[in-house]
Amino acid sequence: MSIPPHVPGRFPLHVARVLRVEEDACGLWTPDGVTSAVFAPMFPTPRVERVQPGHLVALATSPDGAEAVVWRWFDAVVLGPADDDGVRLWEPAHGEVVARRRRPATALEPGSRAFASAGLPGADWWVTCPAGHLPPAADVDLDEVHALYSDNHLWDGIFTHPA
Repeated sequence: MSIPPHVPGRFPLHVARVLRVEEDACGLWTPDGVTSAVFAPMFPTPRVERVQPGHLVALATSPDGAEAVVWRWFDAVVLGPADDDGVRLWEPAHGEVVARRRRPATALEPGSRAFASAGLPGADWWVTCPAGHLPPAADVDLDEVHALYSDNHLWDGIFTHPA
């Protein structure tokens, strides 16, 4: 399927929790029920090794209602504070990492879980909100994901898949 060039704001983003993962799509949960969505073509592979049940994903929705996974947040364990208002986290695929807080006032207790991501500008790792927050209440960095896709002209390829 091919769509016209991107108009800012054309693809609204929302979040869902991952239930199961295949290489081309994943099963998701939202308050509206269980669904599935394909991965955007530029989402790194192998996907079954990068996305796991419990992760939170950002979904872009096309004008015809199709959805594609464009970002994911890891479900990480909070180990404690780090220097410069950072947070030490443990995530199964990456081990121990230090993340910057997206919102400095967010309380993250050692032993709790939080959503974290890598790859957004400004830090190697970001930590957002406690992982217990369910979609759509999860306070994650959707504006930053939208800006990353806009700044790098990635929107036009989201719903273009090879036949």
